[in-house]
Amino acid sequence: MIEGDGIGPEQSAAAKTVLREMKNSFDLSFDLIPVEAGDRAADNYGVALPDSSLAALTKCDCCLKGPVGESAYDVIVRLRQQLKLYANVRPAKSMPNVPSLNPQTDLVIVRENTEGLYIGLEEGDDEKATATRLVTRKASERISKFAFDTACRRRKKVTAVHKANVLKKTDGLFLSACREVAKSYHNIDFRDMLVDAAAMNLIRKPDTFDVIVTTNMFGDILSDEAAQVAGGLGLAASANIGDNFA
Repeated sequence: MIEGDGIGPEQSAAAKTVLREMKNSFDLSFDLIPVEAGDRAADNYGVALPDSSLAALTKCDCCLKGPVGESAYDVIVRLRQQLKLYANVRPAKSMPNVPSLNPQTDLVIVRENTEGLYIGLEEGDDEKATATRLVTRKASERISKFAFDTACRRRKKVTAVHKANVLKKTDGLFLSACREVAKSYHNIDFRDMLVDAAAMNLIRKPDTFDVIVTTNMFGDILSDEAAQVAGGLGLAASANIGDNFA
């Protein structure tokens, strides 16, 4: 467990209470190991994610992480890269007694976690700057399969969100990969939607979505929108999942 910064320790304390109750009520067996990472670790060790913390994490089955402060990029992006956590999974579900825009909201956004604009390849000066957006078929097919498998356990609907009408090469490749994967999931209702239309429909009729699969930056933005539709970002859990770690 990484407690995190700010409200992180308070959230982590609540999570520990729930975990202890689960352990006692369901006869579960697990060890909860504290690991230092974040702003406090940066103050104490000079780095936000010490090598000793990363080594401890690689010996665990799962890491439960509270929100990290100013050093979030140095913690979560490094973990995504080092542990190959290619799927960012963000559910948005309306909860009882919590005001939401639509009480029937129950969706999951599956976001490609390793590519897109967030690879950080930027250059330029005060007059001109460029950023490189990376999309590969391998990563697009991998995240698509994850989304379709998720839909198989839910309401069996997948929406691929893209901007292939403008970004013809990058989003065109992503959409092509999604369509190819869809051919192997005959029981899944598949559709695709432009990202601006998806943003509008998340407000207008969020209950029509089940699983959304999309690229890194689009998923980052839409997941915050979906969280607010369901009642607020404080209710929105998320996960970074790979084949061997989570």
